[in-house]
Amino acid sequence: MENYRHILAAVDLAPGEDPVTGRAAALARQYGARLSLLHVVEYVPPLDLAYDPVVPMGVDIENQLMDRARAELEKRLAWVGVEGTQTHVEAGSPKREIVRFAREHEVDLIVVGTHGRHGLSLLLGATANGVLHHAPCDVLAVRIPEEAGDG
Repeated sequence: MENYRHILAAVDLAPGEDPVTGRAAALARQYGARLSLLHVVEYVPPLDLAYDPVVPMGVDIENQLMDRARAELEKRLAWVGVEGTQTHVEAGSPKREIVRFAREHEVDLIVVGTHGRHGLSLLLGATANGVLHHAPCDVLAVRIPEEAGDG
C-alpha cells in the first residue's frame, strides 16, 4: 500500500453528515499526510436574455456562491483535526477542476463521494466517474448515504 503524502477531499457541501471529509481526514492522520479540502462551484447562469448588463449578473452570483463555499469549508476545519489543512474553492466543472487541482498540487489520493445506485455511472455519479477516469493518482470512492446528499 502506498504512503500518501497529499490527500484531496472533493467536498460537495451538502447539509448533514460529510463522510468524504471524515474519511479523508482519517487517512491524512493515518499517513501523516497533508490534507486539502476542495469545493467546486458549478454555477449555471439563468437563461434570461432580456438583460444585457455591462457586468453580467452571473458573475456576482458566482462570487456569492464562492464566498459561501469558502465560509462553509472554514467551518469544517474546526472538526477535521488535521493540522495544516487547506481549503480551496474553484469555479467550473467539478470533475475537471478536481483533476486539475490534483495535477497542479501533487495530490496522490483523491477522496470523492458515491451515490450507491445502479450501474457504474449512477453508482459513482458523473463527478466521481469523471475523476476516476482522468485522475493522475489513486481515487477512493466513499459511499454517501441517501439522506446525506449527493457527492
